[in-house]
Amino acid sequence: MKLNFKFLQFFDFILFFCVVALVTFGVLSIYSSGINSEGMNVSTEYVKQIIWGGTGILLMLGLSLVDYRRLSRYVPQIFIFACAVLIFTKFFGRYVNGARSWLGIGPFGIQPSEFMKVVFILFLAWYLDRTKKSSDQRKRFIISLLIMFIPMALILAQPDLGTALVYFPIFLAMTFIAGIPVRYILFVFLSGMMTILFTVLPIWESQIAHHSVIFVRVLTNSTLRLILIFATGSIGVLSLLGMFFYRHNKYFYWISYFSAILCGSLILSYFAGKVLKEYQVMRLIVFIDPYADPRGAGWNIIQSKTAIGSGNLLGRGYLQGTQSHYRFLPEQSTDFIFSILSEEWGFVGGMVIFALYFSILLRTIFIIKNASNTFGMMIAAGVLGMFAFHFLINVGMVMGIMPITGIPLLFLSYGGSSLWTAMICVGFLMSVSSRKFGF
Repeated sequence: MKLNFKFLQFFDFILFFCVVALVTFGVLSIYSSGINSEGMNVSTEYVKQIIWGGTGILLMLGLSLVDYRRLSRYVPQIFIFACAVLIFTKFFGRYVNGARSWLGIGPFGIQPSEFMKVVFILFLAWYLDRTKKSSDQRKRFIISLLIMFIPMALILAQPDLGTALVYFPIFLAMTFIAGIPVRYILFVFLSGMMTILFTVLPIWESQIAHHSVIFVRVLTNSTLRLILIFATGSIGVLSLLGMFFYRHNKYFYWISYFSAILCGSLILSYFAGKVLKEYQVMRLIVFIDPYADPRGAGWNIIQSKTAIGSGNLLGRGYLQGTQSHYRFLPEQSTDFIFSILSEEWGFVGGMVIFALYFSILLRTIFIIKNASNTFGMMIAAGVLGMFAFHFLINVGMVMGIMPITGIPLLFLSYGGSSLWTAMICVGFLMSVSSRKFGF
């Protein structure tokens, strides 16, 4: 009885309530997504989600009782094993939605790349904790980058671009909290944004603008692109030489800094343009203009915005949605679950979901500030980055303000792997939270 009392004394009821509420909303929406236009339930997805949700809650509670600090000695081995599983999945996994990213027997399957997010958070937290007293922040940052690129490369090889993108916000949040100089973090962030911009502009010119734009010509003409890469690379090298001879002149440092961002982004965007598949290119096109292909790639966004808009203030009522019941929304139980919820529960229902997520994020920030050690603080920071990115990208996607990436809305979207991953993360948050009291 003493143990139970102590556990309840430090139990994080805020996180628990928010998670249970979101999972409940998710099950209700998944059930609604299985109703057809005749009012018949043609799907058993909600039953599976209830099972995953129930077992996920048990898993979450079990991890909250585990002292996360004792896991630190096993984290490197867990990371190596997880990478080996990703390699195995690449060669022997199932094809689902164009990616070999699933392992399983018969109807049962898991997505290892989802669980790899948790392992990556633990391993990067372990490394940042071990090097917290290091005076060489540049080396610390570069090794952290390599830790991120290993799972990202293995997931991109499947290929699964959406899941791979999640590792960037996790990395940025953890390195920022770890005290890595902001200029290093901004280098990665700006390089990523510039790469996306340089990749999208040629697509915009050819598919949306339908006329030649002078400043985009550099990206569409291979010779001009090569000249610009050579020029920016040369400027960067000359600036590095200037830093060597004039150590106290910071201008050379910043010139080389931005030259490296520009040069690297031009190179990466070239390869991105070659690697992107046709359906991924179309996702970028319809993000810019959904009506460029209203019956094809733009259909999802158009129907999703229609569903959200038709919900008005209080919604059409539970099980009264038309977009989902008439099957206008593909992937409606996974990627576009928020569209169903907004149509049936309206603006008020959407705000409830926002409030629950906002409470989880605020609670996570509180845990970061009050963690008893660096390892726990880093774990919470990684979870914060993951949760925030999933929420912003998925909700932005269904509203048409973000490109379609196939990233689920955690706790609500149908899928056992993503739901368990999210609940494992909450279990670790609870463990970090309770250990500050010595439990």
